[in-house]
Amino acid sequence: MNRKQPLLVVATLIFMISCTESKKGSERLKYVEEPHSYAQPNEAVITHLNLDIDVNFESEVISGSASYTIDNNDASQIILDTKNLVIEKVQADGKDTKFSLGAYDESLGQPLNIKINGSTKNITVFYQTTSKTEAVQWLNPQQTADKTQPFLFTQGQAILTRTWIPIQDSPQIRITYDATVRVPKELMAVMSAENPKVKSPNGEYRFKMVQKIPPYLMALAVGDIAYKAVSNRTGVYAENSMVDAVQEEFSEMENMLVEAEKLYGKYAWDQFDVIVLPPSFPFGGMENPRLTFATPTLIAGDKSLTSVIAHELAHSWSGNLVTNTTWDDFWLNEGFTVYFENRIMEALYGKDRANMLGLIARQDLDEEIEGFKETPEKTHLKLDLKGHNPDDGMNSIAYDKGFLFLKTLEETVGRDKFDIFLKNYFQSNAFTTITTEKFIVYLNENLLDKHSIQFNTDEWVYNPGIPSNAFEIKSDKFENVSNTIKEIVTTNKVNADVAKDWTTQEWVYFIRNFPTDITPSQMALIDNAFDLTNSKNSHKAMVWYEQSINHNYKGNNVEVKIEEFLTRVGRRWYVSTLYKAFANADKVDKGMEIYKKARPNYHSVTANTIDDILGYKK
Repeated sequence: MNRKQPLLVVATLIFMISCTESKKGSERLKYVEEPHSYAQPNEAVITHLNLDIDVNFESEVISGSASYTIDNNDASQIILDTKNLVIEKVQADGKDTKFSLGAYDESLGQPLNIKINGSTKNITVFYQTTSKTEAVQWLNPQQTADKTQPFLFTQGQAILTRTWIPIQDSPQIRITYDATVRVPKELMAVMSAENPKVKSPNGEYRFKMVQKIPPYLMALAVGDIAYKAVSNRTGVYAENSMVDAVQEEFSEMENMLVEAEKLYGKYAWDQFDVIVLPPSFPFGGMENPRLTFATPTLIAGDKSLTSVIAHELAHSWSGNLVTNTTWDDFWLNEGFTVYFENRIMEALYGKDRANMLGLIARQDLDEEIEGFKETPEKTHLKLDLKGHNPDDGMNSIAYDKGFLFLKTLEETVGRDKFDIFLKNYFQSNAFTTITTEKFIVYLNENLLDKHSIQFNTDEWVYNPGIPSNAFEIKSDKFENVSNTIKEIVTTNKVNADVAKDWTTQEWVYFIRNFPTDITPSQMALIDNAFDLTNSKNSHKAMVWYEQSINHNYKGNNVEVKIEEFLTRVGRRWYVSTLYKAFANADKVDKGMEIYKKARPNYHSVTANTIDDILGYKK
């Protein structure tokens, strides 16, 4: 044997070990560090959840077990996120194991440290929720539409899933799940998964989600609800007294889905259903896979507010299919979704409708930027939310500046090229997460450099405000609305016929663009002509009530209507707009008087926001 052969073998072994360690190291670096989860997924990460829970309306407690299959990188512990949960015991591979809860943080909760060994494949946490569980809202019958049975729903975004399930609560961690949920037999349970269409005779329901989703999309609703199909892959759930109206209002869901698929590829989640929840639901909609959660404020009777459904459908690609890696990258979820929503609305209802929606979004964005003039860094698309609740970044910047960035890109490169790019983006990154930095690399390689196009991407993403090359959206219809406003304030006369064919977007633009010096008597003329105080359209009503507060209009019993609205509706955007109006008009006391009555009806997501606006102390 050649003397050099043993040395060659040693060298080869060293190289192989080095490669193995390098490979292992790269696996450890699969997940980025992020400030809103205690999990250390590069050491041990959950991959599948088997949830087994009981929902007890009498005690208002969810209890049971969360069992996880884990990918274990020879770790001695696995860390889950929890907040205000009672942890009863923990098992590793079926045997009791040691666990501890770390220090409590007001936003993040506590790390649940579970002892495992390098061969551990499964862990099970036995737990129950508490009265401080923020994701869950328990509603008594009087807080529902039918007023006969209680109701429950969860809201996990951004980091509230850890308040009802011990979990690695980071958007970059994707899991599949099964669930068994037991509820009173009079009620039905539905989740962000394959769902029942009829009630179970014994109150037990089994769910399966075979596609990997991030934890914030785990969702549960329980109530006396019924299902009605819209098509063979779309349908609605709602309380019995509402389900027919909801089915009619959302009857174009299948058409939306068809247009979405034409744009950016096949729908990946099999079923697209919507459940309309009680009025305390804090958002217009939440894109839980297979089952969007929606507010009843969308039920206007004329399908005029269904752009929210288009938005949540668009999330099936942007957000659910391709997910922001951290909440600092939130604009990748929402900016893309607003752009996609706008394209769906254009395909179904024409360019005019899309432009009006875009202009209203621009107005929202300008107001948001003005509100951040003392903290311009908050107007960056890429955020730095370390030390802050990620909910702080969920504002018009991510949604509307993100949309405007993409709209400007589309106009710069041409729609055909941009559509090919976006379709490939969704398909090549499907069921993964992406950071802002990775997106910029992908954008350069697959669109800008490919077509030798210069674009100020970094200015849009990392600088405050709106770059000068922002695309200007125009609308002839809004020009006509502006002329109507001028005529009213100049002549003090109102021609009611001029608005007989207005869309909701025209009405909203009309009301929001009253001159700053409009008088209460002029508002009375407008109200007498159009009866805006009693509008059944929630968006029109909200902007009218805002202007009534701003301009001290008290006619037509509007103050009573505002209080009724704030007490009945829990949609955060709507109610925060009105409480901000009270604060800005130096009417905090009036706002606080209403809020003390309304607060028990609000979900924690809404209540936390209004607490800050009014300085409410619990």
